[in-house]
Formats: sequence, structure tokens, C-alpha cells
Amino acid sequence: MKTIIQTADAPAPIGPYNQAVLVNNTLYASGQIALDPKTMTLVNDNIIAETKQVMKNIAAVLDAATMNFDNVVKTTIYLSNMNDFVAVNEEYSRFFNDKTAPARETVEVAGLPKSVNVEISVVAVL
Repeated sequence: MKTIIQTADAPAPIGPYNQAVLVNNTLYASGQIALDPKTMTLVNDNIIAETKQVMKNIAAVLDAATMNFDNVVKTTIYLSNMNDFVAVNEEYSRFFNDKTAPARETVEVAGLPKSVNVEISVVAVL
């Protein structure tokens, strides 16, 4: 059974997709960018602020599915510039326990929605 997860505490989708889909005990969360869910404006003063907003958005989606970062088993980080890796990794790491952190890949891409610098998606399990 497929359950659509939606919350006003994360940005509304900007295309034909949902914030997340729960199938059995697995949550597939769409990539989040640094949109403020209240104003739908970008938080992109710097890469750290941008990453922090992305992670807050992910937290809201996880919460809507009655999960948290401990439930995350896989993440994908998309960067527009791999030179931002260290700063993004530093902020990202604040949300996970090193001993139980999820599997992950980080890739540099030619472009991201709304010309942001970082997008992160997660898979989580109950």
C-alpha cells in the first residue's frame, strides 16, 4: 500500500511529485532544496544556511511520517559545486550520529532546481 506524506512544515512540491511516499515501512522522500516552507523563498545566503534549511525541510517530512533522522538509511546529496563538499558535510553531519549514519553518495551536477547549490533526498525505514 502506498501512502502519500504531506506537511505544511516543508515546502510544497514545485512539480508533479509528492514530498514523500511511504510503502510498507519504507519512506522515499523527494529531494529537498532550501525553500522556506512559509514563504517559498530560497534561503541561500551561504552554503551552510542553505544546507541547514534543506535538513530542516527533510526533518519536517520525516516528522510527518512519524520518523526522524535515526530512521534514515540512505541519502543522496547533489551539489552544483563539489568545492562546497566540506561545508555541506559539516552541516549535514549535525543531524546524524556518526556511528549510525546512513549510507550516502554525493555527486556534482550541472544544475539543480531554482539554481540552488544543494539538494538532498533520503530513504528511511520504520
